[in-house]
Amino acid sequence: MRRARRGAVVTAAALSLALGLAACSGEDSGTRTKAESGDGDGGSGAGPGSGPRLRAEAGFVPQPVMKDLAAGYLTVRNDGAADDRLTGVSTDLADDVTMHVTEGERMRAVDGLDVPAGGELTLARGGSHLMLEKLDRKPEVGEKVSFVLHFAESEPIEVEVPVQPTTYRPAE
Repeated sequence: MRRARRGAVVTAAALSLALGLAACSGEDSGTRTKAESGDGDGGSGAGPGSGPRLRAEAGFVPQPVMKDLAAGYLTVRNDGAADDRLTGVSTDLADDVTMHVTEGERMRAVDGLDVPAGGELTLARGGSHLMLEKLDRKPEVGEKVSFVLHFAESEPIEVEVPVQPTTYRPAE
């Protein structure tokens, strides 16, 4: 029992350290989108301009401090006329990817995040973000991490984001 509690405290402390190291901005940091989702090219099928039109950009994964836990950040832009919702994320790097929101100093896992029409969902340090748990390996700076973003209305988007140094701070 004592060992489990100590492990939980160490994990929480390392996670807090990793999330608190830097702030994120919306500048493109090398994110590569393999597909964009939207009704203009076969997304919802509701007609041009009537549904969500999504694209992912400005993503990165800071090099993890721990060997089995990492965070991911990116922006999903919606140029369409309808809201959508990010409902899940997968990656080959980790067995489990969860979405979190930060409220004060506490993180809370959520089952989805809204992407408003004509707006964006920003996953950034200190706010909503992705947690990659049970990493297959610790990624190195300069590698690309592939994610598949799943939505309530739109087709999935595949995106590759660079691994940046742990203390990376995008230019504002």
